Amino acid sequence: MALSSMTGFARADGAWGSYVWTWEVRSVNAKGLEVRFRLPTGWELLETMLRTQTAKSLSRGTVSAVLNVRREGVTPTVRVNEPVLGAVIATIEDLGRRVKATPATLDGILALKGVIDVLEDNDTESDRRAADAGILESYSQALASLATMRRHEGDALARILLNRIADLEALVSRADSTPGRAVDAVKARLKEQVAALLESSDRFDADRLHQEALLLAAKADIREELDRLHAHLSQARHLLEGGGAVGRKLDFLSQELNREANTLCAKSNDVELTRIGLEMKGAVEQFREQVQNLE
Repeated sequence: MALSSMTGFARADGAWGSYVWTWEVRSVNAKGLEVRFRLPTGWELLETMLRTQTAKSLSRGTVSAVLNVRREGVTPTVRVNEPVLGAVIATIEDLGRRVKATPATLDGILALKGVIDVLEDNDTESDRRAADAGILESYSQALASLATMRRHEGDALARILLNRIADLEALVSRADSTPGRAVDAVKARLKEQVAALLESSDRFDADRLHQEALLLAAKADIREELDRLHAHLSQARHLLEGGGAVGRKLDFLSQELNREANTLCAKSNDVELTRIGLEMKGAVEQFREQVQNLE
């Protein structure tokens, strides 16, 4: 299964009888799946089915879908909704007796939702059902196009992330082979430190200093951090090559990589190793930024 980005755009057009419509669907990054629809008045009942279609195609991302519908070759008829108008006027008159305010204007009353109905001729129930089905089908096509674009983006991200993993693996190898990590180098460094302390005062216990030096040497050992870095990078490579919705897992691994890089820097007693650790932190951050775009 291929990787998918969470960013993409798709458009789909359709028509049935006098109905003509256009879908525009966009998606961006998100922790989960969030879908926002903007539907024309009268088409809101389709939203439940549209959400179901979206959840079957996508697992993460903020999706914004806009539907535009028009009718061609049909003359609209404007009608005043008398019951609604009567209720509005009664409410205005009642409020006018209790509150001093500027009298309502005709254009203000007509602008209220429901006072004016715009009807279209030849709007039969069968035509409307057929248009509903066509709009749902067009949305499925738009989702398919969006998913295709997201997969193409995902392929590009996979190549970038695999390069980042290769960079990190190279840094881990450099850290492992740093001359300052050699046993003889660590011994020499500790020996010099202990000798300097003994020369500065005769109150130090040589045996106790030796024990403390061994303890410090054990704490400074980064073998476990290097092993965990290797394991995390191997798992990240496996997830990328396996594909699918692995964005959350890779985000978790990037946090673990950052934690190990921080520990490596904290335990480092060598300038070169510290420099490598800082480079590693920068590479991990670049890796995590790209992972944020994956589904």
